[in-house]
Amino acid sequence: MFKSILHHSAASGDDCSKVCCTKIENFGVGFGETKLFSGVNLHVHCGQLTAVIGPNGAGKSTLLKAILGEVPHEGKLNYIDAKGKHTGHPVIGYVPQYLRFDVSAPASVMDIFMACLSGLPVWLCSSQKLRARVKEDLARVKAEHLIDRRLGALSGGELQRVLLALALDPMPDLLLLDEPVSGVDHNGLVLFYQILAELREKEDIAIILISHDLHLMAKHADQVVLMDHGVVTCGTPKEVFGNPRTQEIFGLITELPDEEAV
Repeated sequence: MFKSILHHSAASGDDCSKVCCTKIENFGVGFGETKLFSGVNLHVHCGQLTAVIGPNGAGKSTLLKAILGEVPHEGKLNYIDAKGKHTGHPVIGYVPQYLRFDVSAPASVMDIFMACLSGLPVWLCSSQKLRARVKEDLARVKAEHLIDRRLGALSGGELQRVLLALALDPMPDLLLLDEPVSGVDHNGLVLFYQILAELREKEDIAIILISHDLHLMAKHADQVVLMDHGVVTCGTPKEVFGNPRTQEIFGLITELPDEEAV
């Protein structure tokens, strides 16, 4: 169940002008007669980070669940690979804001990886080959030293990096992050965004990230989407943060962080 949430295959799509991209077309979600959002259209290129911002209850997390296929929705998800060919089956990785589990449980990081990657009970799937794979996955997020650490003993930042490592096996075409550094300390936050930058450069994956931290998004995002029961505006951080609707929701943004800011 946990693994099925971390990785999904998406539905078919059409041409994207021979550019590696994910197109989210006319997405809408409703519960009964209540429409949470409608008409959401996003175009996310490989190697780009798209930030989704908005007030509480705007539908941001539900949008990610709709992309994952976890909630019924309108619209379709289209994917074009790096060669300009429609594959119809992009791999999607997902990192939730929180992972609810019994912190007193004895399960280690290795145990969780073994169960998720093999689909078998931990005591049936232990092998040196699998352990080497897990160490490689964890090394990608600077966490190989955590392989035998008990899951409940991890800090918030360590746990999020472990979840990120799991979401990256297999390497996704599209990575969805739901407030991944909420409650993480400063050092953990800096490290997490360094890892995302490396993934974008080396693996050329597309990222959609939900955040309430506008200054972080001003520094790290290529495009920003303001949602409020639909897309209000979309563009560069400077364009979106200068939009009167954004300032109405979040208050006046007087300046953006410089290149050295976190």
